[in-house]
Amino acid sequence: MSYPPPPPNDPYGNQAPPPPPYGGAPYGGAGAYGAPAVNYANWGQRVGAYLIDYIIAAPFGILASVLGTGTDENGLPTINAFYYIFLLLALGVQGYNRWFQAGKTGQSWGKKALGITLVDASTGQPIGAGKAFLRDLAHFIDAIICYIGFLFPLWDAKRQTLADKIVSTVVTR
Repeated sequence: MSYPPPPPNDPYGNQAPPPPPYGGAPYGGAGAYGAPAVNYANWGQRVGAYLIDYIIAAPFGILASVLGTGTDENGLPTINAFYYIFLLLALGVQGYNRWFQAGKTGQSWGKKALGITLVDASTGQPIGAGKAFLRDLAHFIDAIICYIGFLFPLWDAKRQTLADKIVSTVVTR
């Protein structure tokens, strides 16, 4: 059996490494030697999870605007205590669901319903409540550029929004 000659600049006569088995990925790549390939969530799943999360908190916001506003005897708009109560309830539900729950487990109620998980891009672990909050704040950047940032998962290799890129997160299946 003859072996190919060593590379010309290799003073030790070392051989090139063998090819990956059975057409596998290059060395160190996703899927090489049993390493699992990351399965990123698609854009439809991400939008669906967000809509579920929004629908859960929306009734509190609607009640805040309906029950908490009115007019005085001069016809001027007023705000009463119900407005602040329901507004705080809406914020509490969203905070618990999107920051605490999603940060602790990687899944808000919407993500859990659709079988997707928010994780740190480098470790693959849940990101914690603080980073989940920062991610939601970073979605402001997705919005101020005519909402184009929310469309990034349609063409990005890791299916990340700009907010995901800023805080180094990915959404997986």
